[in-house]
Amino acid sequence: MSEKARILVVDDERSMREFLEIFFRREGFGITTVADVDSAIVCLENDEIDVVITDMQMPERSGLDVLHAARDLSPETVVIVITAFASTDSAIAAMKEGAYDYITKPFKVDEIRLVVEKALEKKLLAVENRRLKTELRTQTKHRNIIGTSEPMQRIYELVSQVASTKTNVLICGESGTGKELVARAIHDQCSRIGRPFVALNCAAIPENLLESELFGHVKGSFTGAVQNKEGLFETAEGGTLFLDEVGELSLTLQVKLLRAIQEKTIRRVGGTSDKAVDVRLLAATNRRLEEEVAAGRFREDLYYRLNVIEIVMPTLRERAEDIPLLIRHFLEKFSAEVGRQVDSISDEVAEKLADYHYPGNVRELENIIERAVALSRSECIGVDTLPRTVLDAHLREDGPRIPPEGVKLEALVDDYERSLLGEALRASRGVKKHAAKLLGISFRSFRYRLEKLGLEDSRGDGAAE
Repeated sequence: MSEKARILVVDDERSMREFLEIFFRREGFGITTVADVDSAIVCLENDEIDVVITDMQMPERSGLDVLHAARDLSPETVVIVITAFASTDSAIAAMKEGAYDYITKPFKVDEIRLVVEKALEKKLLAVENRRLKTELRTQTKHRNIIGTSEPMQRIYELVSQVASTKTNVLICGESGTGKELVARAIHDQCSRIGRPFVALNCAAIPENLLESELFGHVKGSFTGAVQNKEGLFETAEGGTLFLDEVGELSLTLQVKLLRAIQEKTIRRVGGTSDKAVDVRLLAATNRRLEEEVAAGRFREDLYYRLNVIEIVMPTLRERAEDIPLLIRHFLEKFSAEVGRQVDSISDEVAEKLADYHYPGNVRELENIIERAVALSRSECIGVDTLPRTVLDAHLREDGPRIPPEGVKLEALVDDYERSLLGEALRASRGVKKHAAKLLGISFRSFRYRLEKLGLEDSRGDGAAE
């Protein structure tokens, strides 16, 4: 048996504890023995126990108390009860409350070996089912990357090259360019394809809960921690953990993530022991992390740990020849969802969509087509279904050209970004969270951009945060 399979024996008889310890250690299990219920609870709180074997009758407290503690502290731990009585009423009562099986003293070693092996099979099946459910919850609606342009061909080539390695990969690019799809493509082409792919948006979880989400916690470590909880590092064991918007992590969490990467171990919040994890880490960001490092907002050592290989996603503007393919794909998708055939676009719509600059990239194009299909009254999408941003795009695109003396690109980009931030603030009446949502970025990213451009005091009349 694997040394990772751990058994806890709870029995007030010393001879029984010693016998079972010798037997299970010889069988290859990790084994802990205790003489009372209180000691068993301590073990369940501080260690990962796969199977509990407990005597039913003990001084002061019984095997039922052990069963209840295991159910509360470690729901996936399997409990087997032992009774020395000819009557099995108490053991049957324990099974009704969740015990896996019971054994009557005296028992044969082959009997207890078989019961424990079947109990472990049950636990492994439960863990696998939970992993599959977690993977299903984290799947995006579309796993295929659409595009035949030269920039996308380079992405496909990079994905194939890095998929066969164990190297950490940092996927960079603007919001909406398909960073998670690339992460999934790497996972699907690597040796871990049969294992979990777990995705976490670091900007979507409150900072005070993010550590628990990543590393798990033990019961009582904070208010609301009513039982031990497995973190996403453990959920992704043997597979891939994808951290989107990794630039949003606080410096404190950056330190803990760095340790997990370097040591390949994690410690649950409130825990006292480390646990080894085998996880491939993929990360993504729409920030320029090198600038964050220079500004002291991102650890340099973590940056280099994450950025062993960098994949930079092209914007939709840089792969405009893929727009017709994407339009066709989204038409098929949303036509199926609404249950009616909308399978073409008018020439005027095609021209508008080809000329648009797509600040929100592929995600914005997807939203445009979803809106158009929902509003269309015929099989062909007309210009009346397009949003105002697309219809008015030509008013902005006849503007600046590069003069003979050249331009300062960074200054122009900053000016444009500053105008968008101001427009979003005005549209949201100074409510920054709403303004961030209008721009498709996180609140923390919005605050960072305000600070970078010296707009932190731009609050308006209703500057609720």
